[in-house]
Formats: sequence, structure tokens, C-alpha cells
Amino acid sequence: MEIALAATETEKPREPNLDAQGRAYGTGRRKDSVARVWLKRGSGKVTVNGREIATYFARPTLRMIINQPFEAVDGNNKFDVVCTVKGGGLSGQAGAVRHGISRALDEYDPNHHKTLRRGGFLTRDSRVVERKKYGKAKARRSFQFSKR
Repeated sequence: MEIALAATETEKPREPNLDAQGRAYGTGRRKDSVARVWLKRGSGKVTVNGREIATYFARPTLRMIINQPFEAVDGNNKFDVVCTVKGGGLSGQAGAVRHGISRALDEYDPNHHKTLRRGGFLTRDSRVVERKKYGKAKARRSFQFSKR
């Protein structure tokens, strides 16, 4: 018990992890998608694979998913985001970008860690599509049974 207390007392607060341009980096993953995210102080411009967020993610629900970490830490229109995302479909890519933004926010300001952790934004969603098995129509669905 005393050892655990001594370890927490000697720990110093984590420093922001920024590169030479003042950017924080985060890697996000969801399903088959991987997003590389760079975040810096700015006006709220989000660029995905060189395109504006409204053109890349046309559905409002996907844009809402991406903006959730900013709403959690009151960072709307305070950060510029540049990210590249590969693999999977649009839903998985949006989840990957959200995960990457959350990790980059945590690197930018470690004080946000508790808020992001409570919101579940730092946890990688490990659900993936189940593989198809032989002798089955899909992963679990059998072929139609015929009595005669």
C-alpha cells in the first residue's frame, strides 16, 4: 500500500507531446480502417485525405461522430485537423478518425485524458466482421433447408 502511494507522489504531470510545428499526433483504428491524425491550434478546419470534411464524410452522422471528442473537451472550432485514413468503409473510417483525434487531443493537453477516457474515446473499438466459414452461406447463416 505504501509503495503504491510513494509511486503516485513521485509521478510528475505528463508534458504535452508536440512536434516542431506545434502539432500533436494520434493514430486511430476502427474495423479495417487506420487514421493518422495531426492536430494543432487553429480555427476548426478538418481535412481528410486532402479534402474538406463535408465532402469526404457527406453523412451528418459521420461528421457528428468525428466531432464528439471536441465537444467532450470544449474544443469546437479551436483545433485544425489534418488526417489521412486508409482501409475499410466510411463508417469505420469515421470511427478511426474519431479515435485518432482523441489520442491527439490527449497528447496535446494531458489534462483532457480523464474526460476522454470517461467518454470512451481513447478505447479502441475491437469489434470486427466475423469471417465466413465453409459450409455456411455467411459467417453463421446456413443454406436453406429442403426436406425433399
